[in-house]
Amino acid sequence: MIEVVAALIWDKDKFMICQRPMTKARALLWEFVGGKIEPGETKEQALIRECQEELAITLSVGSEFMAVTHEYPDITVHLTLFNATIFEGVPQKLEHNDIRWITVEEIPNYEFCPADEGILQRISSRRKGMQREGAVS
Repeated sequence: MIEVVAALIWDKDKFMICQRPMTKARALLWEFVGGKIEPGETKEQALIRECQEELAITLSVGSEFMAVTHEYPDITVHLTLFNATIFEGVPQKLEHNDIRWITVEEIPNYEFCPADEGILQRISSRRKGMQREGAVS
C-alpha cells in the first residue's frame, strides 16, 4: 500500500483540481494536488513538498478532511486529504496538464481519479448542508 497525501484548497466557493499529465498512470484524469510520502516525512511535510514541486506554492496545512483507501489494478493507495490554504505563491503547471478552480456544482463536468469519488461526494454533501443552514451564500 502506498501512502499519499493531497490538499483541498478553497478560494471562496471554488476549490482547486489538477489534471494528471499524459505520461502518468490515470492520464488526464482530475485529482487533488499531492503525492507520495517519502521516508522520514510527516504527511504534512510531504504535502508541502509536493505542492512546491508540482505547483510552486507554499501551503498552510490544516486539519484532515478525510482518508480513503482505493485499490487500482496496479497499486493500492491510502489517501489522506487535508484542508489547506495557499500561504505563498500562485499555482503554476509544473507537472500537471491543467489546473482549475471549480464549484461543487461543476464536479460532474470532470472525470476524476476513482480514489477521489468518495471525497467528492463528501464535499458535495457538506456544501449542500452548509447552504441549507445559511452558512454559505
